[in-house]
Amino acid sequence: MSITILGPLENGGEKLPLYSFKVPAGFPSPAADHIEKHISLDELFDIRAPHVYLVKIEGDSMQGAGIYSGDLVVVDRSVEPVSGDIVIAALNTEPLCKRLHLRENAVILLSENPKFPAMHVMEGDELVIWGVVKYSVRDHDNS
Repeated sequence: MSITILGPLENGGEKLPLYSFKVPAGFPSPAADHIEKHISLDELFDIRAPHVYLVKIEGDSMQGAGIYSGDLVVVDRSVEPVSGDIVIAALNTEPLCKRLHLRENAVILLSENPKFPAMHVMEGDELVIWGVVKYSVRDHDNS
């Protein structure tokens, strides 16, 4: 799996309507009187914060976590990573997206696809955590 860091968004996000009713997976007909408020996706995901950035995922090692090749993930570098978090990191300068597992004195980077083995961080390896994945976004036209 590889990643492409896209960086922060530029100014000028558009606010979209948020409807107050739950939408079934059918063909709803949203009416204007059901609009609760207008929201900005960059505000919802806190994307304009200086500690948040976007990464494009390439590869299928995180499919079990719902992160597919071509997805964008919203990464927060201000969050202290804990065991179980999905992180963007570099292991020996190789960028990756994995689930962080801390066990006693061991650090393990886990894929969410059984085709890929766990990566045990060994003495002498350099691991740099770039941030914790908070959200993922998928383009369903290209899935």
